[in-house]
Amino acid sequence: MSSGAPVGALLIRGGTIVDGSGRPARNGDVLVDAGRIVGVGERIAPSSARVIDANGLAVAPGFIDMHAHADLAVLDDPQNLAAVSQGVTAQVVGQDGLSYAPATEATLEVLREQLAGWNGPAGGAGWPDIAGYLAEVDRRGSAANVAVLLPHGTIRLNVVGADDRPATTLELAAMRAEVERGMRDGAFGLSTGLTYAPGMFADTGELVALCEIVAAHGGYFAPHQRSYGAGALAGYAEMIEIARRAGCALHLTHATMNFAVNRGRAAELVALIDDALARGDDITLDTYPYLPGSTTLAALLPGWAAAGGPESTLARLRDPAARARIIHELDVVGSDGAHGVPVDWGAVEISGVRDAALSDRVGRTVAELAAAVGEPASEVAVDLLIADRLGTGILQHVGDEENVRTMMRHRRHTGGSDGILVGAKPHPRAWGTFPRYLGHYVREEGVLTLEDAIVHLSRRPADRLGLTDRGRIAPGAVADLVLFDPQTVADRATFAEPRRQAAGIPWVLVAGTPVVEEGERTGDVPGRALRSAACARS
Repeated sequence: MSSGAPVGALLIRGGTIVDGSGRPARNGDVLVDAGRIVGVGERIAPSSARVIDANGLAVAPGFIDMHAHADLAVLDDPQNLAAVSQGVTAQVVGQDGLSYAPATEATLEVLREQLAGWNGPAGGAGWPDIAGYLAEVDRRGSAANVAVLLPHGTIRLNVVGADDRPATTLELAAMRAEVERGMRDGAFGLSTGLTYAPGMFADTGELVALCEIVAAHGGYFAPHQRSYGAGALAGYAEMIEIARRAGCALHLTHATMNFAVNRGRAAELVALIDDALARGDDITLDTYPYLPGSTTLAALLPGWAAAGGPESTLARLRDPAARARIIHELDVVGSDGAHGVPVDWGAVEISGVRDAALSDRVGRTVAELAAAVGEPASEVAVDLLIADRLGTGILQHVGDEENVRTMMRHRRHTGGSDGILVGAKPHPRAWGTFPRYLGHYVREEGVLTLEDAIVHLSRRPADRLGLTDRGRIAPGAVADLVLFDPQTVADRATFAEPRRQAAGIPWVLVAGTPVVEEGERTGDVPGRALRSAACARS
């Protein structure tokens, strides 16, 4: 396994260069040396460089996954085939307001339980600061580069705890100090999970106060907002207001309009964003190119039921009065955790369980499980949460194709997998997002041109992160590159077989070192922890 030092010179000969600028693709060669691009031209003279025959292949800047849940996966499996086999050369982790740094020991006890459905058993994972996490990435090595966001919910757990209440003036000052330290350590911004406890307990003023610190360091705000269902537009408007009041750049994560109440309404979200852009707001967004979403079964619970942490939640699920109130909100009212929409249990499919004894539930909807035993679906769901100690993963079949296409066409759009890597049958987006953009939506459907798609997947994400030497093919840029066949590139991961490697991506280079060669991972781990410009200035 490589130490991460760049290999010798490489000449990528005769490919179709899609350089990330949006200009028309052109045939030519790319010369790489010492981890960077040193030449781009129609015909670069032969040298002692190793030659990669790119005839019939597109040569593009490596893809940047703007919404990854690989926080632990990049450490547990540094070769990270799920990402690099898609052409992903950088991932942004620390998403949805919950991750393992910066975390106190008390916070980690809660997080290891709460995040089991996202990241699996966390063992002793956890770091008191962002610097420690980034150092661990560098120590172990990674096939792909890793950027991190500060998780608001984790910081709130550190300071306020798991209770449903406003932060005090002193607590808010302590949270601002943690954000300050995290930005100086190299975080690129702040994420929130406003349908997850404890982030959902924060008010607008708290988020403005924290985003002011992010803005002072040139970072961005990446909210998972309060609703993607009944309150979706109001939720987006609040996020735009927060960013505007704080003077902070905004990146709307998995920006879509889900559930039947929002079918065909993405144009309303586009209008909201475009109005803000016209006023001078700095907004980008990401989406995944699929209809179903993915989260944990526990995430559907009302916020009050999640207050106090996992043990308090389990106690409420066992208490007859609290259980009845929870079920009423899930089935009739529409809980805040379920985006204000009564749960359609026929659309909730079990994707993974913590307890192997429950594995026969995987791949079945809650409605199917309920029909098999002759019980109400919500009762079956609550029993499963208790039996699996809240560690159950789910797919939610709630998307709308028109909405997906409308959002991916937006001029400020980027790609994000939102991929969960654990569970018996996780969402296939963890292995298929980027080839699905290129195969299904570019080649087959023509929703984007090839040149525009590479801007969405490479250049624009790099610009949002402030990575001026990535996301483009030009002399001096870091040689994070993907070579793919535009005629055959395709996602092969399915809901039945979610871990199938994509077709048509034979080569992926990170800092000039092949991490995928002729479709096989090489074992090299040249990626590193990326640090924001704020870190360089501190």
